[in-house]
Amino acid sequence: MSLKSINDILEVLAPQAEWQEQPFQRLLTCWAEVVGAVVATHTKPLSIERDVLRVATSSAAWAQNLTFERQRLILKLNQKLSIGLKDIHFSTARWQRPQNTPKEQQTISRQEHPSYVGDEMSRNDDITPKAKDANAAFQNWARTVQERSHDLPVCPLCHCPTPPGELHRWGVCSVCAAKQFSKSS
Repeated sequence: MSLKSINDILEVLAPQAEWQEQPFQRLLTCWAEVVGAVVATHTKPLSIERDVLRVATSSAAWAQNLTFERQRLILKLNQKLSIGLKDIHFSTARWQRPQNTPKEQQTISRQEHPSYVGDEMSRNDDITPKAKDANAAFQNWARTVQERSHDLPVCPLCHCPTPPGELHRWGVCSVCAAKQFSKSS
């Protein structure tokens, strides 16, 4: 009886492990590559039973659209994995939002916002006397806004003072940009 080295034994076992690997496990490893990153975020393969792949989708619209594409997907999966799928069933029934990917909220600093006008135009709230009535409060506010907007460029459409960030980003003030966006959609 001869003794074999560990490397010899591993060389024999490695191909067997790949050959014996379950088709569903192989499908999971290449799902995003086959369907694409966008589709992969809205789908989750659940099981393969009797040569039918069951896939959960994030919405009924995704299920319907992918149902129309299922023949193409079956061909790609069968070519890639050699598993002999006959059909794919898409459903929202067992969809669960992934727990490990919290929705990241993008936060920007005050200075990065397109409507930011700069610290040099700081408010002097503690110097401005508190207004006794609504009319005086409005006058204080109007004077402060006028002082702030004195050196700002104007919007080419409405000719209102506009923060430079808005002009750089949209070419117009935010009000005119919102009007343009609502017309286009």
